Amino acid sequence: MTSDTATHAPQGQTADERPPPWQLRLRRFGYAARPQPDVRARLVPPFPEPGTRVWAALGLRPDAAQRLARRSGWTGPLLVALFAGLIRFWHLGSPKAVIFDETYYAKDAWALWKYGYEAKWPDDINDKVIAGWTNVPDAPGYVVHPPMGKWVIGLGEWFFGLNPVGWRFMVALLGTLSVLMLCRIGRRLFRSTFLGCLAGALMAVDGLHFVMSRTSLLDSVLMFFVLAAFGCVLVDRDRSRARLAAALPAGEDGVARPDDAVGDGLRPGLRPWRIAAGVFLGLACATKWNGAVFLAAFGLMIVLWDAGARRTAGARRPFRSALRRDVPWAFLSTVPVAIGVYMASWTGWFVNSGTYSEKNGWQHSGYNRHWAENDGGHSPDGFLAGVLNPLRSLWKYEQDVWDFNTTLSSPHTYQSNPWSWLVQARPVSYFYESPQPGQDGCPADATDKCAREVLALGTPLLWWAACFAVLYLLYRWALRRDWRAGAVLCGVAAGYLPWFMWQERTIFIFYAVVFLPFLCLALAMMIGALLGPPGSSERRRVAGAVGAGTLVLLIAWNFIYFWPIYTGHAIPMEAWRNRMWFDSWI
Repeated sequence: MTSDTATHAPQGQTADERPPPWQLRLRRFGYAARPQPDVRARLVPPFPEPGTRVWAALGLRPDAAQRLARRSGWTGPLLVALFAGLIRFWHLGSPKAVIFDETYYAKDAWALWKYGYEAKWPDDINDKVIAGWTNVPDAPGYVVHPPMGKWVIGLGEWFFGLNPVGWRFMVALLGTLSVLMLCRIGRRLFRSTFLGCLAGALMAVDGLHFVMSRTSLLDSVLMFFVLAAFGCVLVDRDRSRARLAAALPAGEDGVARPDDAVGDGLRPGLRPWRIAAGVFLGLACATKWNGAVFLAAFGLMIVLWDAGARRTAGARRPFRSALRRDVPWAFLSTVPVAIGVYMASWTGWFVNSGTYSEKNGWQHSGYNRHWAENDGGHSPDGFLAGVLNPLRSLWKYEQDVWDFNTTLSSPHTYQSNPWSWLVQARPVSYFYESPQPGQDGCPADATDKCAREVLALGTPLLWWAACFAVLYLLYRWALRRDWRAGAVLCGVAAGYLPWFMWQERTIFIFYAVVFLPFLCLALAMMIGALLGPPGSSERRRVAGAVGAGTLVLLIAWNFIYFWPIYTGHAIPMEAWRNRMWFDSWI
């Protein structure tokens, strides 16, 4: 420490303990740094010992209460997932119809599992499919999304056949598993089993997630892969920081000390969870292209995490060290892995090269599979032709798909602007019928016809509360430097903000399901703040519990109230009108 730095240190505080400049600048806006624990605890905050008061209050012996408390890290999430699964698989085949964009993905998935590529179906085939038609046309079909999500949907059809249960089964399964994952992710993120289970329970009772989990669309599959990737990078964060913490030297008192040799010089080693994240991000990109935004966003986030870990461990130049030692391996673990997974998802299109005849040309192959040979100009010969021509054809196919997806502007009744998504201003009606009394579940004694609707509407109170939660997390991230808030906001931003670039494009509110898990994490974090920090007075705790409990119960009631229009249950027309709170919902 030089004399220059010593004169600027506050009395009783050494320069090494002086807050960094960014903390001093933020103090004028209300920032207050928390006391810093041991370096090892800062790198990897421990999970608190689970409490036993609830189990003891139920009359269990102390040893039994202790065992149950320790198992709550899994039993709690499993119970929440069981509830989510029960309501998602309940009458999964209802309505017995091809609803909304199931007309594309259910049939494309069936063709993929039969031929390895999507087929061109007749326009009037849906009623025949519901009646039991399973024959697949052999003409290739032009599709505008990669095949991975349809491979997943087709797995359910492989088990149960080409029927509503078959094409919805895997989506319902992934929707249920996503609730389980969110419980575990929230537990790791907040170091609280309660808040983790709360985040999962909130998603379990969200109407948009519920409807999307019972409809054969790609967005729920995309959401599952994105959430799995986020969980993997979160586990990798803990594992890598634990390795740094273990390498730090300890003083005579046993307390770990920051060390620049460890902070700057420790090599990352093998990080399998980061590779797993690359696999899931590749699967996300192979489902819908906006998965690539999460690849970029999560990649930036893990670089910042690595630099922050090295700074905490004592690195003098944390960003330089991270760029030298972490970033190259982080890139190789994610980007090439994701590209490889994406290309592998096209295997069926690649291997089904079809047959060629002078009269009919290429037949029984995927769309544009032989563009390079037919229209691609000069083509190499021999072995290079077998390798490069399919890649050239796929590149041309992808160019056409990009042009379609970025210029789609045909008006649609239920399209919406992303500005309106968070307040659920324009939901999408997937299915609607007006059965007469005594038909399709309409009571025989009804005085008027009934309404049967499947409406992709998020639970309104949950989404409106999530708007405030996002603002709270912005405060936590900007002024409190809470990395958890930054991680959640990263997921929200990656799923939401890119759509503002395409406001003239035909887009729908159900695209928001991909960042819904992060909204539930934000809301759980805000509710945790309402409950009060550790050490709060009993009065503060009671007031927080009443406020938080009231909010959660209102959200649950809101989901139950809209249950009939999430499931296509026939209700009197007057009851349906009562649930149309705004004209834009009709």
